[in-house]
Amino acid sequence: MAIHHIQPGHGRIVVHNDGYSNHFSELSSSYPLKLLSAGTPPRNVSMVYALTYGGGLASGDHTETVIEVHDGARLAMFSQGSTKVSKARPGHPRRSAPAKSNPEPAGTASQKLAVHVASGGAFFLLADPVTCFRDARYHRTQVVHLARDSSVVLLDWMTSGRKASSEEWEFTSYQSRVDVYVDGRRIAEENMLVEGPYSFCTAQEAAKGFHVSGGALRSRCERTKPYSCYATVILYGELVHETLRRLSVARHNASSPRLSWSMSSICEGRGCIVKIGAEETEDVRVWLRQALSELEGVLGVDVYRQAFR
Repeated sequence: MAIHHIQPGHGRIVVHNDGYSNHFSELSSSYPLKLLSAGTPPRNVSMVYALTYGGGLASGDHTETVIEVHDGARLAMFSQGSTKVSKARPGHPRRSAPAKSNPEPAGTASQKLAVHVASGGAFFLLADPVTCFRDARYHRTQVVHLARDSSVVLLDWMTSGRKASSEEWEFTSYQSRVDVYVDGRRIAEENMLVEGPYSFCTAQEAAKGFHVSGGALRSRCERTKPYSCYATVILYGELVHETLRRLSVARHNASSPRLSWSMSSICEGRGCIVKIGAEETEDVRVWLRQALSELEGVLGVDVYRQAFR
């Protein structure tokens, strides 16, 4: 396993399969990021936990992880609980930071993930959601490059904040962008942006009767009620074929009093994008556990249970 000097907050994972089992040719990280391989999964599956010292991201923190999956290996990536983002404090000392040319506002905590999956390989990002504290700024970008016969499952989700501390939607800004490419062609582009305490109703909302006295200006809570957790799942490849089939059948009953979801096919039906909104984080977790249960056969029961424990 090669370990090279890397910048603060950076990490690198390179995993191969030699025909008998997976092995890491590189698994390295630097403070405040920590990458840990854990468990005894099936021979062609590896697990990595992405952690940050202190259990979250401080003001101005920046982490950047590069991942390569080769030779038909399968890599599952988790977090240890939700990613907590602290209040932005411009001018305070920070543990890591992006390049000086980075245009993000001072105090923004940011994360970057770049993934390359070679032919026959698979990558499963099944981390817990992001939870932003009051006045936090958070920005994440995730770019995944796939071969046509590789597979991926990307779970990207967020909560409204710390309800117990009366901090629902009290963060300053949240942005998460995901781009997925197959053989160089982009098949998915998702960008979620929540910024500013108020925003205007859309024309569609106004047509449905969403009105606020004094005009169409509405707070985040008003716009998002009754939901406080949102998730996007991007799936692609042969290994998720059965999951795609089950979701396609189930989408005819896509709504319930506590949760609603929708599904859109991509890449000529070889993949899909699923959007979920729910009243509570646990509602989303339960739905994901059931909807993605076919992955037990792909990852192994023990690995799968790490995602939605």
